[in-house]
Amino acid sequence: MQDPQDRDDMQNPHDPANSTPDDDMIAFAREVFDVARRGDAAMLDALLAKGLPPNLRNDKGDSLVMLASYHGHADAVRVLLEHKADANLRNDNGQTPIAGAAFKGFTDVIETLLSHGADVEGASPDGRTTLMIAAMFNRVEIVDLLIARGANPDARDANGFSARDAAEKMGAPDTAARLAAANPRG
Repeated sequence: MQDPQDRDDMQNPHDPANSTPDDDMIAFAREVFDVARRGDAAMLDALLAKGLPPNLRNDKGDSLVMLASYHGHADAVRVLLEHKADANLRNDNGQTPIAGAAFKGFTDVIETLLSHGADVEGASPDGRTTLMIAAMFNRVEIVDLLIARGANPDARDANGFSARDAAEKMGAPDTAARLAAANPRG
């Protein structure tokens, strides 16, 4: 009989290359993602200072920045970005943190992301930009901010729609009017 330690097909449970997350590790990861969702900037700062990877992602590809952005926590987003988290890291659906913040209407989060290098366009795989998302949901303040920071009101998604077209299609009169005034031909 062969000694189990000599067999190539036996995995050493103490070898990190052969380990799978245990229940405690999975529970800890869930807690970390909840900290981002709740926007606990102080706790995130402490965890990051102890070595938590700033670009940690959940099973849907949502980064800590994505979760904090989507839930409207500008201070948590700032802490993550100061710890070198990627402001443009897309989730498994190709969505960016800035697009999530625009969808939810969090102007302060968008300002934080932009001041830390987020792409003002933040286009999804179908070409839908952050400006289009803000326009669709009648978020005038965000539309103004994005245009002031260089967003292209003439950009078109995969279906050929501009931000103004998206606003009109979604019945968002304020942003449609704002985009028409800013770009009468677009």
